[in-house]
Amino acid sequence: MTGDKRTLRAGVIGLGSMGLNHARVYGEIEGVELVAVADVSRERFALASASTNVGEDFSPPGATANTYPDYHRMLAEERLDLVSVCVPTLLHREVALAAIEKSVAVLVEKPIAATTDEGRAMAKASRAAGVPLMVGHVERFNPAVLEVKRRLAAGELGRVYQLYARRTGPFPERVRDVGVVHDLAPHDIDVMFFLLESEVEHVYAETLQGVATEHEDMLWGVLRFRCGAVGVLDVNWLTPTKVRQLSILGEKGLLQADYLSQQVSFYPKSGDGQSRDTAPQAIRVESAEPLRLELEAFVEALRHGVAPPVTAEDGLAALETASLLVESARTGRAMPLPARRPA
Repeated sequence: MTGDKRTLRAGVIGLGSMGLNHARVYGEIEGVELVAVADVSRERFALASASTNVGEDFSPPGATANTYPDYHRMLAEERLDLVSVCVPTLLHREVALAAIEKSVAVLVEKPIAATTDEGRAMAKASRAAGVPLMVGHVERFNPAVLEVKRRLAAGELGRVYQLYARRTGPFPERVRDVGVVHDLAPHDIDVMFFLLESEVEHVYAETLQGVATEHEDMLWGVLRFRCGAVGVLDVNWLTPTKVRQLSILGEKGLLQADYLSQQVSFYPKSGDGQSRDTAPQAIRVESAEPLRLELEAFVEALRHGVAPPVTAEDGLAALETASLLVESARTGRAMPLPARRPA
């Protein structure tokens, strides 16, 4: 598909909150046509029709995008170039493998799968078939994160000592099949991998569960990276107010990023190198919708025949780290991570 200039035909499987947004954005990207969506719920098509060209019922006359109650039928009847898999995590493997079997490029929402074995099966099938598989770690595409990445790469913070991620807020009704460790923490785990470009040596975690679900409702996690930096995760879905923030402490000062406002601030160390109160420097960031940047990057990778910007291996690294955080909380022990190996 190198240099492909034709209109790419997109589909979405699963019209929950994320799937509805995928459908909307595909309808907005130049050179992409949303041609089909699949969901078991008729009510979801009514919701999709409010903001996209999806009809309100199965295969309605005059609708641009066809609707299907069965994704197998959609994959069999439609000629698709790419599909977003936005179903519950427990179904990621099943749906992604079905799309790969039909030679349709896949973007699967994070986490890549319910287990690392399932994720590895997806990566293996993708490689064997030569079909691209991207994992939807959307925070990589947040303009605030991209600005932090640029400044770290330029050495503006010097050696990085610590990354502190706070992701808290009220319980999302859409989640039932996994806890915060697998639903929310992979965002920040992946961002830490992305920023540091370093693997994790070991993790330690404490969790609280049984408040909103039978899964983990709160996580305090520590990631020790091979580069020497320490990552701290403060994650829950019990807090009344929504917070999405990242702080990076380094030898030259402190960078703070707010994912929601897409604002970045830098607190430099004083001129004598000592740590004392200094006025923050606001860093200009051009706002943009992270999901749109993510899907545009997926489309561009397909057009140019290159690997997607978030690979199956990236998704597996975040999933394996999250799974070991759960195990650490269960056992009360720090859990080592093996060096990353091909999926």
